[in-house]
Amino acid sequence: MNILVLNCGSSSVRFQIISTEPELFDADGDKCLVAGYLERIGSQAIINFHRPDKPKLKMTAPLRDHKAALDYILRWIVSPEAAIQGVSSISDIHAVGHRVVHGGEKFKKCVLIDKAVIEQIQDMIDLAPLHNPANLKGILAERDLLGHGVPQVAVFDTAFHTTMPETSYLYAVPYQLYRRHGLRRYGFHGTSHRYVAYKYRKLLKITPQKVNIITLHLGNGCSACAIKGGKSIDTSMGLTPLEGLVMGTRAGDIDPSLIEFLHNKEGLTVSEIDTLLNKQSGLLGVSGLTHDMRDLLAEDRENNDRRAHLAIEIFCLRVRKYIGAYLAEMSGADAVIFAGGIGENSPEIRRRILSGLECFGLKMDNAKNEAMINGAIGEISTADSTLKAFVIITNEELLIARDTLRTLRGISPKAMV
Repeated sequence: MNILVLNCGSSSVRFQIISTEPELFDADGDKCLVAGYLERIGSQAIINFHRPDKPKLKMTAPLRDHKAALDYILRWIVSPEAAIQGVSSISDIHAVGHRVVHGGEKFKKCVLIDKAVIEQIQDMIDLAPLHNPANLKGILAERDLLGHGVPQVAVFDTAFHTTMPETSYLYAVPYQLYRRHGLRRYGFHGTSHRYVAYKYRKLLKITPQKVNIITLHLGNGCSACAIKGGKSIDTSMGLTPLEGLVMGTRAGDIDPSLIEFLHNKEGLTVSEIDTLLNKQSGLLGVSGLTHDMRDLLAEDRENNDRRAHLAIEIFCLRVRKYIGAYLAEMSGADAVIFAGGIGENSPEIRRRILSGLECFGLKMDNAKNEAMINGAIGEISTADSTLKAFVIITNEELLIARDTLRTLRGISPKAMV
């Protein structure tokens, strides 16, 4: 079955078409037929297409909204120019799997999208005003473009974290605010954390019940997750993706009174402060240069830039603090797993984060760490480490495709598969 996987942002669309069947799962025999990324939707959009074993394509086109962007994608996919194996017409797209950021407490697993599901996702816009509206635009656009006969499935970022106990997800604020507004920690990047835990289990050939790890999704957005017995018991992101680790442009954990302080001292509105914390802070805010970790490492190494160095150190310290907290919460773990763009590709950041964790029994093998780039997967700790460290490449799109297929076939998903 060919699954179109969509991740719609406010002005962007990421997509893949993945050919998959249940019998391919164990051997990871699923195949990505094409992938792409469109940004700056609403103006002259920048379009990137990638097909296996073929040159990457980059172009521009005026795309006014998500529907126009998705229509452009579909037209290109079935064009002779694309020449995608197994996809020569729209009828070769058998289903659509959507990444939906916020499922609240309602959605504990992926679901077939119908009118009721759309209404429930709309009801949760207050919880994810930056994300759910864009996800809905993708759902509605694909329904119009492909017709009601092509099934669509919603896969929720928050679903993996619905196993957290009350002690982890409740804030210490008046309880009626949780009852009235759902004010609690939900967590995000759940599909990534779940996939990484699954790959770790396969790598070590163990059962889900023996998966006791701390997963670190480190990219432009960052989150940590404590996974015990194969289930999420705590995570760093909260009501929104702002809480937790320092990120590319997000501040992560702050004193909430900072909001009133900035209002009084800078005259900023609540909305302006929210923008500052989400889009002007993190690595960008501290360094004053960029949110790209690669550029900050280059500035630190080549120019000894003080603020670039400071941004990197704050980033790494925050991750290290969460590792320590989760080790205490879990009464120890078996491994720390790095994933995401930074986690998968930066030996230097992994080294800085793990430096000082020898007291927990984790010793880095520098040669293994340096070799773990460009899609490599494996252990980066020494053989005698009692707390291991691994790099595992995440693949949220693959898991969304598999979840979509299982939902349509009525197959009960195995844990973390």
